[in-house]
Amino acid sequence: MKTPLDLRLLATFVQVARSGSISAAALQVGRTQSAVTMQMQKLEQLCGQGLLHRGGTGVRLTSGGERLLDYAERMLSIHDEAVSAFSSDGLRGTIVYGSPEDYLIAFFPTLLKSFGRMHPDVEIRVVAAPTDQLRKLLHLKQIDIGLVSVPTWTEADDIVRTEPLVWVGWQPTLALHNFGAVLPLALSASNTMDHKAACDAMARAGLRYRISQASNSLAGLIGVTRSGLAISVMTEKAVPPDLHILGAPLPPLPSLGVEIAYPEVEPSAATRAFGNHIRQLLPSL
Repeated sequence: MKTPLDLRLLATFVQVARSGSISAAALQVGRTQSAVTMQMQKLEQLCGQGLLHRGGTGVRLTSGGERLLDYAERMLSIHDEAVSAFSSDGLRGTIVYGSPEDYLIAFFPTLLKSFGRMHPDVEIRVVAAPTDQLRKLLHLKQIDIGLVSVPTWTEADDIVRTEPLVWVGWQPTLALHNFGAVLPLALSASNTMDHKAACDAMARAGLRYRISQASNSLAGLIGVTRSGLAISVMTEKAVPPDLHILGAPLPPLPSLGVEIAYPEVEPSAATRAFGNHIRQLLPSL
């Protein structure tokens, strides 16, 4: 292959690879589905081999496509870095940022406002999801950077702060809730760290409980707690001012580590700058 590769074709190819869908990639790059299909056919002609397996449920990469994806991501990252280095206008580009809902509510407005003042030409798109889903999206390279939860005993270089888990109720003490001997809990899904931490703490304390509500939506947990039908577990920063953090006789809960996570690709200059901004600002929020 002697014909130079068009970076626009490579950028579209990366979106197709990340989304696993021609139609989804078309929405992301602002082109029609047929235009993206033609771009992929042209790229395959330039490379002299098929890059995509096309099926009824989407597309997946051939072995040649996997090889090209690695080159394409590195080329686009270096291109963005070079443009930023020699541009008087500063950083440009789009970042897809993933975070649990409670961290979005507690931290993202301040992070976005301060970063946006410095880099107004960087667009940040937001994906709200629990940590386990964010890790899947990172693995699939569908988000560029994520703020995820890890156990505090984890040896991770990118832990930037710790966030306490707390019991939350609509009354200032547990006794005022009049729940009786079996405590109703409103928790996130069973595979999340806060759910497991709450159940483990109740078991160690020998307290009887039942899961009355399960939701990965922070708004849902807040709504149930406000109704007075259950107590919930949240990160301390996410507790609304009209609800109360509860203490004894409820057992203590652990803290979570907050970690910056990236896909296994070279981040763009804009993504690196946003990650560094989070690292510098988040500990003080």
